[in-house]
Amino acid sequence: MPNSELMAIGAFAQRSGLTSSALRFYADSGLLPPADVDPATGYRSYGVHQLERAVTLRRLREIAMPLAGVAAVLGAGAEEAARLLDEHVARIEGDAAVARQRAAAIKVTLGGDAPGSLIAVLKGPVLAEAVEQVLTATATPTPTPTATATATGPTHDPASAVLAGLHIEASDEAVALTATDRYRLSTRTLVPVRTGERTWAGTVDGADLRNAVADVRRSALVRVEAVPHGIWLRMSGREDRHCRVLPEEYPDHRSLLASLGEATTRATVAKGALLRALEEHPGDRPVLRLTDRGLRVQAPDDELSGILLPAAVTGEDLRIRFEMTTLYAAVSTAIGPDVMLDLRGPLQPVTIRSADRGDLTTLTMPVTFDH
Repeated sequence: MPNSELMAIGAFAQRSGLTSSALRFYADSGLLPPADVDPATGYRSYGVHQLERAVTLRRLREIAMPLAGVAAVLGAGAEEAARLLDEHVARIEGDAAVARQRAAAIKVTLGGDAPGSLIAVLKGPVLAEAVEQVLTATATPTPTPTATATATGPTHDPASAVLAGLHIEASDEAVALTATDRYRLSTRTLVPVRTGERTWAGTVDGADLRNAVADVRRSALVRVEAVPHGIWLRMSGREDRHCRVLPEEYPDHRSLLASLGEATTRATVAKGALLRALEEHPGDRPVLRLTDRGLRVQAPDDELSGILLPAAVTGEDLRIRFEMTTLYAAVSTAIGPDVMLDLRGPLQPVTIRSADRGDLTTLTMPVTFDH
């Protein structure tokens, strides 16, 4: 290789973000051997063409991938490398969840956690179903601009972190579960087998709840207890699960619900038929056209085509547009064979709920036609 294409180890270290000592280590391990070694001095030089591999190696090590995994990724094609990365991240997340559970149990034995106060006793299968339904409206935490990669991933923006949680409000009559990503809001109210000792409200980490759902579903009853900075899900015959409570303030969803105007158009339609029509729609922003003839799912620039569904429509004719991901998720989580849509105009939140059971309610924001 021409000397003009070689860099001294110090220059290569600066451009790749790896230290000189790290480069020597990776050379000795066979992951990144130098392009040239001076036989007299042992001085190492690297080629420009090695920069991409060096940067990728550094980034893999920043997410705590072991050397064997790094070698596998660097030697794999794009599809296989992506699979290996997903498996590695899943292992990290699983290890972190196990560590949180064990740490919570250790705190109890050390006396660091006060005895839990009862929030409610709920039927396990009902609670699991409600958690899964409502959590579909949560947001994914986004890394902050200054986030730095660590073994457990980047840091996150607290404002988005709370939107990835499930807000629980327990009273002496019911337990309400609420989630929102600011574009969609889902809420479901459960009647407990036994109410708590006091009212309680908090936002519980969504990932912790997802990890606990399988055990909750297999438990006839779940005793939910509040402790400082978290809740315990106590289950007979199974390991208790601890879920963190997020410290950030939850958005004022009650004001939003209270400020909703009366519906100007109401439609009741078969859930399965509406989902199939959305699945067959070719675009990512379907339009719903509601008239006394029924509900038509169509493209925004085509008034005549689309799929006309039988629907009981009352009130004003309306043409309204949605993001597919938002509308489909809201309809798919509804309970029962039919869904009821309460609409308030083309730019106002739409309430989607089961026609026969109103304990799960979802608000979905439409988009403008020039969105």
